[in-house]
Amino acid sequence: MTDHTQPQQPYHPPRPPYEPVRPITTEPGTTVWPSGSGGGHTPPPAGPAYATAGPTPAAGPAPVSRRRAKRGVGLMAAVAIAAAAIGGGTATLVQQLTVRDAPVTASSVVSGTNVSASSAGTVAGVAEAVSPSIVEISASSTSGKSTGSGVIITGDGEIVTNNHVISGASDISVRTSDGKTYRAEVVGKDPDKDLALIKLQDASGLKAATLGDSSKVKVGDEVVAIGSPEGLTGTVTSGIVSALDRDVTVAKDPEEDSGGQDGQQRWDPRQGWPFEFGGQEFNGDTGSSKTTYKALQTDASLNPGNSGGALINMNGEIIGINSAMYSPSSSSGSTAGSVGLGFAIPVDTLKADLDTLRSGGRS
Repeated sequence: MTDHTQPQQPYHPPRPPYEPVRPITTEPGTTVWPSGSGGGHTPPPAGPAYATAGPTPAAGPAPVSRRRAKRGVGLMAAVAIAAAAIGGGTATLVQQLTVRDAPVTASSVVSGTNVSASSAGTVAGVAEAVSPSIVEISASSTSGKSTGSGVIITGDGEIVTNNHVISGASDISVRTSDGKTYRAEVVGKDPDKDLALIKLQDASGLKAATLGDSSKVKVGDEVVAIGSPEGLTGTVTSGIVSALDRDVTVAKDPEEDSGGQDGQQRWDPRQGWPFEFGGQEFNGDTGSSKTTYKALQTDASLNPGNSGGALINMNGEIIGINSAMYSPSSSSGSTAGSVGLGFAIPVDTLKADLDTLRSGGRS
């Protein structure tokens, strides 16, 4: 019996439960496998598309397309750049605010002065810094007692004042801003410039004033005056420089001008120092022995006792020595207060005369 073998039927595997993944060809030589919808299936190796007999074990998250990857990176970069820009702007703003609002340290000072940087340009700052260098001078003579002011220029007690403050004095006492009292003697005087230099006895460690430059002074500059008007020690007033180079004529010496015979002075200390300006006499008769100098005019209030004190700029530098002021007289002969016409000897005149004063001056 012939054994007839039935032809073998080809085997067809069952249809997979998902659609096989097929590669996408974008350009020659480049194949991209899209992620499958079945999840967790890894695309087969490069080659013709085929279906597997069963699911392939999961091998990590499905890859994403190159186009989507680029879009994600671009978005992240844009966010990072924006954050950096905002962060940088915030840091810059904080830095600017910090620098602008940073407090000035106490050690900072204005160059060439003893006024702290935080107080420069204020009357309070100038007064605080310079007041320790201004003194009250009491001068006694056979004609009575007068009060004036002076400026300390050395730590061992050299003091500049007006000649008319100490002229003819037999006894001079000086009180400093801390209340201490010293005896003083005349070193030299120059009646032609109404300047004098006195020296304290047994003094040391005093705070000397800084002498400025009066050639740089301009009309309208703010100034501070410190002195002892009417014996009120350490009085501070302020104003501006109202004029320059005023020709002010003053008496050289009240004791000499009185003739020395009757002991009668031709001026009253309570009326301030007599002077002439513009052909008119102020605060009494100037007498026959006169001298004229160029003065700074100020509207800072000056009163009797301010003579010899300091006129100061807003950097705390001495720019003048107060010497004369105008006060209108009433019919009774008494005077009213300052009306804003005061005069000061420029500090450059003082600096040019210091060597003469220290050598004895014209006594």
